[in-house]
Amino acid sequence: MKVIRFGPSLLFLRTSQGEAVREAVSRTFGVSETSTDEAIKNSNEFETVLFVTEEWAKKTLPPERGFLIHDSAKAVLARIINEGIPVEKVHVESTLILLRVPANVEETLKLVAEKYGGEVMTIRDAFDEGEAGDTIIGVTKKKLNSPIGPEDIEGAVLIRRHFLDVYRELSIDVPVLLLRLMPEWNEITIKIYDTNKRYEENIERLMMVIEDLDIGFIVGEGWDWDYPRPFMRVPVYKLKLLTWEKPERVKFLLKGIEYHGYKRLCDIDVFVEGKKIHWTSLGKYDSKFELAKAAREELEKNLSEDVIERLRELDKKLAPDSED
Repeated sequence: MKVIRFGPSLLFLRTSQGEAVREAVSRTFGVSETSTDEAIKNSNEFETVLFVTEEWAKKTLPPERGFLIHDSAKAVLARIINEGIPVEKVHVESTLILLRVPANVEETLKLVAEKYGGEVMTIRDAFDEGEAGDTIIGVTKKKLNSPIGPEDIEGAVLIRRHFLDVYRELSIDVPVLLLRLMPEWNEITIKIYDTNKRYEENIERLMMVIEDLDIGFIVGEGWDWDYPRPFMRVPVYKLKLLTWEKPERVKFLLKGIEYHGYKRLCDIDVFVEGKKIHWTSLGKYDSKFELAKAAREELEKNLSEDVIERLRELDKKLAPDSED
């Protein structure tokens, strides 16, 4: 589970030749100007959102439109200089660090502000008021490997300190912060069994779902034995997951990879404190097939496209003759 990551770098090119610089940036990097909110939302960690503004501007106030460049700020600046693009000055925005929490946003903002000597405000106000040497911590409930735009950041803390100092402290403090915000975590055990011994494919499917949904910390994994009937011992792959999700939610989601249509691909059991969660406790479903279908639909709403594609490839490999 990822709970902190950097946002994009925001660069301001100050120039008296605005249109010429915009055309040069578009030509050099093969990108078009777009809305600032969309550029930030579609950016990944350490990528660059570039703004072209008047040469006299000093404050780093993001305009309504900018360029999203899928490269680091240093690589972008090197190309701008090497291409001879006519820029008088370059300014940078405060460094954005995203912090993910499942709940208690207001408490999180207050705790972060007190811990690092910052001021709570909206993300837009933080961008307006922050300068190059400052750090912004934006708090969101969304998983950090998904697109996160300004509308997904539910609050921010502007800290008048260099980002390296803040990040070093935050990366160490995160476990303690999370325990203070959510003292009751769920520790669950997941066991996977396949009568056809196709563990490589099934373990890959399980790990993809857990990692892409970002639903917990895997704190242990390995092989074990299970005893479905007296004197019958079968190998199972077992992992322990520390999560803030409800165990029933995890069980429901994993039901979506247990079947492919009406074909069972593996058995996935979920235990809390040694007690197995039964599928009948997950809602009013007439059958396991109906439950698995609903769970798969939920998965495909939340998984990334590349994971969905890989999951379908593995499903077909495990059940080549089954129908969706």
